[in-house]
Parts: sequence; C-alpha cells; structure tokens
Amino acid sequence: MKLSVKYGLILTPLLAAVAALGNEPQDSARLQRTDAAVEEVAGGPKRSGSSQVITFHGHTQAIELLRGDARAVLGPQNGGRVLEFSVSGNDSLFLDENDRNWQPGKPASSSAGRFDYGPELTVIPHPKMWSGDWTGEITGPYAARLTSPVDEAAGIQLVRDFSLVGSGKAGDEQPIHLACRQTIRNISQEVREVCHWGRSFSPGGGICLIPLGDRPSRFPSKYAMYEDSAIINVRNTDEKIRERDGFLEILSPPRKPKLGFDSTAGWLGYLMPNSTLFVKRFATFPDRVYNEAAGLTLSVWYPSGPRIELEPIGPRERLQPGESASFTEEWWLLPYPFPKEGEPVDLKRIDAFVKQQTVGS
Repeated sequence: MKLSVKYGLILTPLLAAVAALGNEPQDSARLQRTDAAVEEVAGGPKRSGSSQVITFHGHTQAIELLRGDARAVLGPQNGGRVLEFSVSGNDSLFLDENDRNWQPGKPASSSAGRFDYGPELTVIPHPKMWSGDWTGEITGPYAARLTSPVDEAAGIQLVRDFSLVGSGKAGDEQPIHLACRQTIRNISQEVREVCHWGRSFSPGGGICLIPLGDRPSRFPSKYAMYEDSAIINVRNTDEKIRERDGFLEILSPPRKPKLGFDSTAGWLGYLMPNSTLFVKRFATFPDRVYNEAAGLTLSVWYPSGPRIELEPIGPRERLQPGESASFTEEWWLLPYPFPKEGEPVDLKRIDAFVKQQTVGS
C-alpha cells in the first residue's frame, strides 16, 4: 500500500514546511538523501552545524545533528530512537550497556530516547515499530526524519521528525533545543483510536518537577500511583513525593515506580545531579479526551536503579482510514544547580527560569 501525507514540522517559534511523504518504507533500515545541499560524511570530523551519518556505539546508520554546542544522534536501526541529546557535552538520555555495545539483530533495550503510541492498556501490539528497522533521512542541515516499517497487523505507521532549533547566538530568545514530532498514520481500513506516548529514559538520581498548572486535578493526591494488579491509586501519600509552590516534586524513587498526572501546564523538568535541567515542553488540550486509563497528560516511571522514564502523553486521536495526527515534544537542556543535600529546590525561581528560557520573556 502506498500512502502520501503532507504535514509540517513545528519549529518553535516559527512554523516550517516539511516535504511530502511518499514512497512506502522498506522493512530494513536505509538512509536517503533529501537535501543535496547537505554533505553526508560518515565518521567525518565534527562541525559546528551539520547533519551526517555516523557509527555510534555499533549503530552503523546513526544520524548526527550538530548545531552550536547541541548534538542529537538518531538511531533508525532499532525502533527509531534518539540515542543522544546533549548540550555542551551534558547528555539528557540514559544509554544502557546493550545500546553502548549494540549489534544488528539485538533486541530493543529499555534505554535512550524512545517514543511510542497508546493507549497503553489496549493498544494493538506493534513490535515491528517498537524495535524494528526504520528508514532514516537527512532532511536539512539540522534535521532528519525516521519512518517506521508498515505494520499491517497494527494498522499504523509512524513518522518522526527531528530538528535542532535556534541559533545559539547572543540575543536569541531561546537556547538551541530539539523539536521531536511524531506523526501517527492509520494505514488500516478501520478506525483507530490512539494517542502519542513519549517514553525517553534519563539517568536516575535526579529530581523530577511536575508543574500543577492553573486547573484543579481530578486526583485527590494530584497524581495517580499504579499499584499491582492494574489498580490505580489516586489517594496515595509518599514521602518521596511532595507538593510545594505549585509543583509536585519526585525527590527519588517512590514506593511504586509508575505515576500519572493530569496537569495541563504543558511541561516537566528533570534536574540531574550534574546540574543540568532537562525540560520537555508539549501542548495540552484541557477540553479534549485523553484515552489513557486514568486520563493522563503525563506519566513518570521512576524505579530504583540507573534510569527514569519521562512520558508526555497526547490526547485521543480518532483516525479514519488514511488519516494521520501529529504531536510535538520540545526538549531543552539548561544549566541549573543541583541542590546540596538537605537544601530544597527554589521552585519559584526554576519556574521563572524555564519560562524565560523556553518561551521567551
């Protein structure tokens, strides 16, 4: 089946057109040139602004995007993931040993910058998209696209567009950041109800910050904790989770690792021990249906161990055959001091800082 969809890649603060999708992707990873003005250099020297194909920890068809002091590495060979997003050498993502020593044919790891779609409890399994070989394309000096194989059983195909946005020059309103847009395409002959589900891993040991926004939560505890046997507890109390100054702070792994939130603030922050603040910003839609079991806009999975999973969730998309829907996450890495032991994070200051850095004054 051949499908064609036109859509745009949101580049904050500008909206840029993106070329139309056309040829049906193959089931093996390949790299296509779509911008002849950008030179591909496999394993070549690092440049201050470029897109190129490199080998990255065994991922032989990785795409590297460089802009200023920001670097993104995309991996089409194992589920269409972001393998690195770093600024000034500080990486936002957790890469486990399997991914650091990856070989073609290895199973997918719980590692790196993953994306998915839901709803989690009822979605049709889609292993070809989750861990299969994707198509990679360089689409501009700081941009690339990853396209999943067609999954006839699931009736879905995914397209992910990535771009490093911003000049990094003095006077620029925003630091360089990574725009990540996922498009979900219904290739079946039936209606599909789906939602975007971001699922990236960062190194553990940090403090997760959830702004509560200006709308009241449906949950008495302001969050939902997923207990055993699919029980969703909305009246939980946990010493590792506290409400303060308009935020929920997850100070360390709580009693159960999976948490859900219905905040419409449209961002979350993760303050890492290396004094780097990882910010994800995304749109929320208070008047739309969210079709995760608890109606979540955001989830966090924080187990004991070396990683945390940060999960923006989009609203329900009811797709007719041939229709598609897109959702964008924007990622920033900002310098911000990690508190000394026993000291609280200045949440009012961090709120103002994030707004100034990611929205503009």
